[in-house]
Amino acid sequence: MSSSPSRGWRLHGDGRSIAPGEVVAPGERLTWPRTIGIGVQHVVAMFGATFLVPLLTGFDPATTLFFTGVGTLLFLGITFGRLPSYLGSSFALLAPIGAVTGYTRDSGLPLDPHKAALAQGGIISVGLCLLVVGVIVHLVGSAWIDRLMPPIVTGAIVALIGFNLAPAAWGNVTKSPVTAVVTIVSILVITVMFKGLIGRLAILFGVLIGYATAVLRGEVHFDKVAKAPVLGLPDFHAPAFDLRYLGLFIPVVLVLIAENIGHVKSVSAMTGEDLDDVTGRALFADGLSTMLAGAGGGSGTTTYAENIGVMAATRVYSTAAYVVAALSALGLSLLPKFGQIIASIPAGVLGGAATVLYGMIGMLGVRIWVQNRVDFSDPVNLNTAAVSMVVAIADYTLVWGDMTFKGIALGSAAAIGVYHAMRWISKLRGTNLEQASPASAPAGTELEGPAYSGRAAHSPAAASAAAPTSSSTDGAGNSRA
Repeated sequence: MSSSPSRGWRLHGDGRSIAPGEVVAPGERLTWPRTIGIGVQHVVAMFGATFLVPLLTGFDPATTLFFTGVGTLLFLGITFGRLPSYLGSSFALLAPIGAVTGYTRDSGLPLDPHKAALAQGGIISVGLCLLVVGVIVHLVGSAWIDRLMPPIVTGAIVALIGFNLAPAAWGNVTKSPVTAVVTIVSILVITVMFKGLIGRLAILFGVLIGYATAVLRGEVHFDKVAKAPVLGLPDFHAPAFDLRYLGLFIPVVLVLIAENIGHVKSVSAMTGEDLDDVTGRALFADGLSTMLAGAGGGSGTTTYAENIGVMAATRVYSTAAYVVAALSALGLSLLPKFGQIIASIPAGVLGGAATVLYGMIGMLGVRIWVQNRVDFSDPVNLNTAAVSMVVAIADYTLVWGDMTFKGIALGSAAAIGVYHAMRWISKLRGTNLEQASPASAPAGTELEGPAYSGRAAHSPAAASAAAPTSSSTDGAGNSRA
């Protein structure tokens, strides 16, 4: 069993090197200088995405950073140091926060404090629901989640989040198209030009290049940076609650559940350790972290794929490195000048980075479908994805009494509802569902049927492929003209 942080981390080998095929387990560490260096890498890895959320929502970056550090320490403690993870800002909350506050970076108007407080209340509700789910999973297991959200549903929910946010990215791009294009191109080029850690930090370096471009173009103002003190606490804000907005926030829980469970499975696969028994604790910890963030004025949190990349590149899965990362984040959050520098990033840079990030989120949903070999020749799967994606992308809105459901919320509900309703009716009726698009190219289970395979075997194309051609070779290997 891996050591927990409370009992200290055992030294991996000589603490200086990692043998081929080995990894540094969660309960192990390298020498402290090396561990500190890797911890700083984790901070750098999460920077780009974590700061984009408060910048796009109008929240205070320093406050958000503070709660990511606190949340990460809580997460490590609640999971007994067995599950390495950094809890960064969740992009799933961008849409509901924006729907409540009405804040857009390109408008030039400040964030309304009361509306921001109401959004904080929504974030707390998300955290509370996730916390409760974590308790249930800890007591009865996570099999029911797999039944509730099979890969077709999970992939659809993740995809629709990214694509629903696309208009927000465009709004920032239009503010400064040149800077946005420079940022986008920089991210794309760095991704394919460099190996290892630099390539994995393409978003961060792309933002830095975009920021430098914005400075040269006179789009950055440093007035607030100059006025900010060197040391100081982040700005904390009290939440407010309004049940009318719950419909916008609660569906986000589904996304956070999927992200946490996916993180547990990824780390298990990479370390070879069975971590299923800490899944409930992970959900509980992320829920508690999100509640604390909402209570103080920070964005909701989630496990970060960016840090998975750092672990894969270094082969170091030590939770000691994450303790270092969390403490480093807390230290930076106490530097108001640093927070103001982050807040000075202009709309063009944000729009460029968001273009890539939102697209990535959308394609992560598609990746879930691909990895799980979701069969879209099955009309249930096809319609689940089709209806939910259009509902979310078109930003459908439903007003039910005092509650409002929009875009992502309706799309998530549609994904779950359409899938289970169609599957239940088809089983009840015993119907053999025909393919939805008979004119399309055969795929999936269509290719496995005896009718298709029989036709394919006797088709003219198959016969011509089997027949020798004028350019084939004879038994001696000589070409026949």
